Amino acid sequence: MKPDLARIRPYGDAMDDGIVQLSFSLPLPCGEEAKEAARQLAAQMGLSEPQVVHAQDLGEGFTFLVLYGNSRHTVDATKIRVVKPSTEHMGFDEINQFIRDKIGRTIVVLGACTGTDAHTVGIDAIMNMKGYAGEYGLERYPMIEAHNLGAQVDNEDLLAKAIELNADAILVSQVVTQKDVHLPNLTRLVDLLEAEGIRSKVVLVCGGPRISHELALELGYDAGFGPGTLAPEVATFIVQEMVERMRKTV
Repeated sequence: MKPDLARIRPYGDAMDDGIVQLSFSLPLPCGEEAKEAARQLAAQMGLSEPQVVHAQDLGEGFTFLVLYGNSRHTVDATKIRVVKPSTEHMGFDEINQFIRDKIGRTIVVLGACTGTDAHTVGIDAIMNMKGYAGEYGLERYPMIEAHNLGAQVDNEDLLAKAIELNADAILVSQVVTQKDVHLPNLTRLVDLLEAEGIRSKVVLVCGGPRISHELALELGYDAGFGPGTLAPEVATFIVQEMVERMRKTV
């Protein structure tokens, strides 16, 4: 059965059945009351025939619940327009050759988890030599001088390092997002770069589980990448953005 792109619904057991899985925690002891509260909440969310399939006692009067339900709503996928980087993807060898041909020198890229964020999995996947999911990290690129500064890096220290190394690009990873703590932290770096007069000299990229390209642009960054992003995607954007800026200044 070919899906109707103008009326997309979730897929569970059969095409267009609308089946979804939902999970959340409630401040109620594990029991029938918690399950019924979860069912009622799911119904108010627009799910029909909600069923609790798992309930786990979290202690101290809290319960984790998993439910199945049927979504009655549809989305017209033919009208979806997503703000995303418009660069054309390149591979490892293509990126290095692009740098040689178009930039003519090794470029300097800094990466860090800033503020109180200590979760380095994302930035390591992009920066570390071994890379992730079969793609080398930026440290392995011969035409990229990559510096992974690690976790809990103050914005002021990141700025100082960028000035010291004359960085071409800065990558910021933000995994800790409770109470939107990542937003002021990200904008703080932009403010510092602008105060030093070097914002236009660096390609500024952020990434994390709640980062989108659209949000990144709103915060003053050049690009934003979400979960699952690989090093070539980020490197492609950096080098193409650098060349585009060079073209505009000629």
